[in-house]
Amino acid sequence: MGFLALVWVCGLIAVALWWMGIALEQWSANYDDKPGEFEDIQRRADQALLVAAMAATAGPALIALVAYHLRLVRTAVVFLVLTVVIAVPAMPLAVAVGGSLDPAPAATTPGPPGHCVVHSGGDNRCPGG
Repeated sequence: MGFLALVWVCGLIAVALWWMGIALEQWSANYDDKPGEFEDIQRRADQALLVAAMAATAGPALIALVAYHLRLVRTAVVFLVLTVVIAVPAMPLAVAVGGSLDPAPAATTPGPPGHCVVHSGGDNRCPGG
């Protein structure tokens, strides 16, 4: 159980370092004049935040499941409570970040028709008549 908890904490530290690296890139991009770079960095920061929320919630849930299968009921209960405590703020955050990662498609304007449209007034520009 200790090994799983250590792997979970190390994973959280790795995601936090990844997110900090992206934050430093974002700080640097504020002083550059490269168009589109800021949006790419923001997208990667949102991805890192989503991974952090998922790892923070899934880690204790997995540890609780393993502890339950090993019949360590108290340990399973502690990690299950920890899962719920972490999931309460993490899930709304993950939903908000996930919504920003997949934006709605832009509204399309209809183009010209793909067939011949006859206009009144004798001016017929359709091929063949």
